[in-house]
Amino acid sequence: MPGFVHLHVHSSYSLLEGALTIARLAELAKADRQPALALTDTDNMFGALEFSDKMAAAGIQPIIGCALAIDFLDQDSGPRPGTGPMLERPRIVLLAARESGYRSLMRLNSRAFLETEPNEQPHLKLAWLEDESAGLIALTGGPGGPLDAAVLAGQAQLANGRCEALQRLFGDRRAGSRSSPATNRCSRAGRTTRPMMR
Repeated sequence: MPGFVHLHVHSSYSLLEGALTIARLAELAKADRQPALALTDTDNMFGALEFSDKMAAAGIQPIIGCALAIDFLDQDSGPRPGTGPMLERPRIVLLAARESGYRSLMRLNSRAFLETEPNEQPHLKLAWLEDESAGLIALTGGPGGPLDAAVLAGQAQLANGRCEALQRLFGDRRAGSRSSPATNRCSRAGRTTRPMMR
């Protein structure tokens, strides 16, 4: 049976968030007998090639991902330049499940920088995921995630809305179905707030 697989790892390519080199990540994952490891640096995929090479050489399956902020269109746009801090949007982790997902991830990462206003932090618009989600897996956990932040703020309706939006994009696609137990969980007034996309 496969052991633990870490799906949200930052490397030294995540400035101020990660200090480990990719070579060191490979050593640690091998020592821990992890069969795979996901690199999910914040706002960039700079380490993807090095990560793929070094993990494969160590006998570990590389999983390429990225942690990106997302605009659910449910927050105020924030202050204009010079009037205060930028709006902090919640982050989701996107993992490439196959080659098409990797290509989608590259396009989305580029759009986050190229199509964001200069006075805003790089982020995705929810609509951009409509045609790009097929080869991707979304993770919503963690204190900076879109569901946790809303729940901690006592905003169950906001969490449910975000959960349903993500479920629609990344949920159960078997037999053309858009409905799954996760969708039903989202609708229970915040009692269960995580879609089944861990």
